[in-house]
Formats: sequence, C-alpha cells, structure tokens
Amino acid sequence: MTTLRTFQTEIDQIAQQQAAKKRAQATAEREKELKKNVTQVPSPSIKGHKEDAANISSKPADADTGQDTIEVNAGQVHEIQDLLLKRTQADRDKARNILAELLTTARGEYIFRIGVQPIQSKLFARDSKPANYEYDGIPRTVEEIDTIRDELIKTVDEIGGKVTLLFEYRDSSPRMTLLLRLPPPSVSLTPEVRCAVVGNVDSGKSTTLGVLTRGALDDGRGRARVSLFRHKHEIESGRTSSVGMEILGFGPDGQPILPTSSHSNDPEVIKREKMSWEEISIQASKIVSFIDLAGHEKYLKTTLYGLTSGAPSCVILIVGGNAGLIGMSKEHLAIALALGIPVVVCITKIDMTPSNILAETIKQVTKILMSPGCRKTPVFVKSAEIAIEISQVFAEERLCPIFQLSNVTGEGLDHLRTFLNLLPSSEGDTEKFPVDQPFECCVNEIWSVPYVGTVVDGIINSGSVKAGDAILIGPDSNGNFQSTAIKTIQRKKAPVNSAEAGQCVSFALKRVRRSTVRKGMVIVHKTDTPPRAVRQFEGQVLILYHNTTMQRNYQAMLHCGSIRQTVRIIGMDHPQGVLRTGDRATVTFEFISHPEFIKVGMKLLFREGKTKGLGVITKLL
Repeated sequence: MTTLRTFQTEIDQIAQQQAAKKRAQATAEREKELKKNVTQVPSPSIKGHKEDAANISSKPADADTGQDTIEVNAGQVHEIQDLLLKRTQADRDKARNILAELLTTARGEYIFRIGVQPIQSKLFARDSKPANYEYDGIPRTVEEIDTIRDELIKTVDEIGGKVTLLFEYRDSSPRMTLLLRLPPPSVSLTPEVRCAVVGNVDSGKSTTLGVLTRGALDDGRGRARVSLFRHKHEIESGRTSSVGMEILGFGPDGQPILPTSSHSNDPEVIKREKMSWEEISIQASKIVSFIDLAGHEKYLKTTLYGLTSGAPSCVILIVGGNAGLIGMSKEHLAIALALGIPVVVCITKIDMTPSNILAETIKQVTKILMSPGCRKTPVFVKSAEIAIEISQVFAEERLCPIFQLSNVTGEGLDHLRTFLNLLPSSEGDTEKFPVDQPFECCVNEIWSVPYVGTVVDGIINSGSVKAGDAILIGPDSNGNFQSTAIKTIQRKKAPVNSAEAGQCVSFALKRVRRSTVRKGMVIVHKTDTPPRAVRQFEGQVLILYHNTTMQRNYQAMLHCGSIRQTVRIIGMDHPQGVLRTGDRATVTFEFISHPEFIKVGMKLLFREGKTKGLGVITKLL
C-alpha cells in the first residue's frame, strides 16, 4: 500500500518535471523569436542584436523579474558589520552598496542578525530553555551591536529603506535581529502572502481575523467578528458560509496598518471606521491576505474550493482551546496535508479555558501532528525570537508553529503578527509562479459592476499582463475561447497598470457578458492557436478513504485549481477493476458537464460524501 507521503513526493516530482519542460520550451521560443528579430533588422545593427540575444539567452530563467540569482550568504552580512564598525565614510559607502545588492536580491526585505544566533534545532525544541541553547556565528559585545545598529539605520535610510528592531538580548550571548525593508515602488509590486484560515465551527476563526485586521480586542461575545460577515444569515447564525477575504497590511517599519478606531470599545465605531483595502494597499510594504473559510460541514465544498483555488502559502488551523481538535478541524487538517500546504496551528480561547482542559488540547494537537499521517514537528511559539526564525523555515522543514492566543486579553497576538509580517511572499516562489512563461490566469470570482461591465478575479499562474492587452478567455461549454481585452486592472481594490505571476488581481473585461463567464475558466494572451480544452484525461490517484469499492462510471466532485466539476471514472488499470481505501491506480476521468483547460502536472482532489482521493494529471486525452 502506497503511503500518502511517498505518493505526494511522486506527484511533486511529476509537477516539477512538467514545470522544467515548460521552462525549457519558453526559453527555446524566446531564443527563436530573438533569432527571427536578428534576421529582420538591417545589416549595420545585426552585431548589436546578436550581442543582445546572447545577453538575454545567457540570463537565468528569472532574470526578467529583476531578481538576482545570487544567494545572500553569511559572509556578506559579516562584511557589512565589519565595515560599519569602522565608521569611516568610505567603509559606509561600501557597506551601502552591498546592502543595496542584498536588499535587491531579497526582493526588498531582509532579516539582519547581529551577534551569535541559537542553533535552530535547540531554539525550536519544546523543553529547551535559553540556558541550554547552542550558538553559531561571530560573537559581538553590546557596544558593538549598538554601533552596528546605529550605523545600519543611517546607511539603510540613505537607500530609502527602514530598519525595525525585531528582537534583542543583552545578557550572556548578546544578539539582535533587525528587519530591513524597502517600500515598494508601486502598489502593483507590493509583496503579498496568502493564508487560508480553517477550523471547526465556534473555534474562533472570524474573531481572530477581526482582532488581527481591525486591531480592537474582542469582548468575549463575538464583537470582533461581526464586521467580517458578508451576509445577513451569517450575522444571525454567527457562522461563516462563504469564502471571505480580509487583508492585513504592514508598513515599511513593520507595524500593522490599523484603523484609528482600533482602541475603541464601541462596536458601531469599529464597524463604521474600518479602513478600505485601497487605503491599506497604498500604505503597505507587505500585505497578508486571509481567506476566511467556512467551518461547518455543509459548507465543506466551499472550503475545499477556497483551498484549491486560492493557492495559499500556508493554512492557519484555528483550534478552540476548550474543545480541542474535533469535527471538521481534523477534516481541514487532512485536506491541507493532502494538498501539501504548510500548516500553522492557533489555539484560541486560552483566557477562558481551564488549565487542565488546555493541557489536554495541547497534548492532543501535539500527538496528532507527530502521528505517522502528519509527520510534523510541533514548535510552540512563546517568544519573538522563535516567531522570527520559524517564519523563514517552517514550510521546508516540516515544522508546525503553534500559537496560543486570547482575543480578549491579547496574549500571543504580538508573536502571531511578527510571524505574519515576516512570512515570505507568495509570488516570491518562482518555481510555482514563473514570470518568464506565457501569461495565464485562472478565474475564481465573477461580478457585474455598474458602468464598468464584467469583472473577473483570479491568481496569475505565470507570465505578466498590462492594461489594454488583447486576451482570450474560456473554455465555454463547447471548449471554445472568446477574444476580448483588459480595460483596467486592480490589486486589492487599488488600480494598477500591470500585474505578474503569483499576484491575485481583478480584470475589467471589454464587451464580455457576465453570463458567458464562469469559475474555472482561464485567461491567456491572444495568439493564433488558442489553448486546448479537454473532456477526458488520465491521472495517477491514491484513494484516501472510501467505505466500499469504486468501479467504472463512479462519479465524484473534482477540485483542480479553480476548477470544480463532477467527473466520471471511465477506466482504471487496477487488476481487480475496483478501487478501495489505500489503493493506487492510473484512472481515466471524463468531465460530465463541459470541457476544461487543464495541464499535465496539476494536482487534483476528488470527493463524494466522505470519499476522498488525491492525484495528479498525467495525460490529456
């Protein structure tokens, strides 16, 4: 029987192979276009064009993004510190040049550590105390650390950036951690982190988001969550039933951007004086987008759609301290693990939960995370230093940060805000969102806006786009693509002129009827050969759970990116012709309603009742 972890590794390899293949094709097409341009120009300038072609073709795959491939190493940081300690103008100028290169390489944000640093394995150990830490790095005295900090503030200020103190320790083994951040040149280049928020009913999802994004603490009776609800029935029932979106902006100084009413106790004032997304976007140097998903079982398909279509960087699992990991919380955790999304756990209501019940909840969460099905190492975030360090490595190291929060007293919220502020941006993953490939964007939401027309919202999977570009949108029920153009572009309700891979954007489309657009469609640049939509495809699948057997003609709901449609099994290579829990096979699927635009290497999740299966598309038919 194939284990989930082995299968996930294999489907990741298939996805990576396809990504490498597409990258090679894109490079070949670009070189072909360059050679074509060279042959078309007059002879006096051929030499110059050849040199340009050689320069462009020799650039790395991500050179078009303006991002260097040079890795920031510890040697650079130590060199900067040594130069700043000398305090001469020549050394400061040299340090400034290295800092400018360092910040450009790190996409405008870098965590600068001074002094010895605890070895992460010791820092993250559950029972480890500061006295037991082991250290690495160059020791500095308190006076040297203060000098480096003061000189660093002046130097970074000269290149237009800000320095924020994140953490300092002045006793034995003195050290300091600073955040260096450059304000983005425009709203279109503001880095964004997408986080999906899941959990059981009444675990405190909407309340936690309300406190984080509005700044005002809860009164213990749900005051903080009311401003997040979008429908009347949600306010009446107190339950989220739709995919809500909230944003939290962080300024160049690392402080959260909150409304002026954040310290008010009047719920009407809090609701009335909340900041618009445009106000936050203009001020922010980083935006954290929260996808608030429903916790109730009857809204599971909505939650699944949010997880598959939103391309979140991490899943924040909210667990009520008084109830533990129950009901849909386990289901949401299983889905996040199946999709390979990093998980962060927040245990809420610690102010009202008796200590013995809270201890039981912590024990239960730890046991589940360390079980063979999860294989995550729980790390309890109880200091700013742990929050800083784990934000950079938890996704790759199979670590699971655990925060203990009280939305009434505010305990633990500062550590969570620090963690969110330092998370790497979603569009920074050039493997997942390549900018050097043809433009492609999936449609997640559609609106009809008065005096504007049809507006679609989605995440750009690859490439870049500008307002005014001619595009194709589809496929329709017959598999055809419609020609149109982009009138305007918005990011987080703020107008922008362009957008690139990894960003969540809204497009106003020219002369397109709302009724002709649906979720799951894709937008691509207009070309002579439109993309191919398919009705049948093959996939490698692993059955996570099914209470009987699956046979031919079995139907289930398929989730693949922003696609959500019923499929039928029309063939399988299993010797017995049936599939049970834990079985793996190559299965041929057929879309029931209409053809879709899918690609080899895309992950898929299908469900029907309690039945769940995970897979990857291996062939289009």
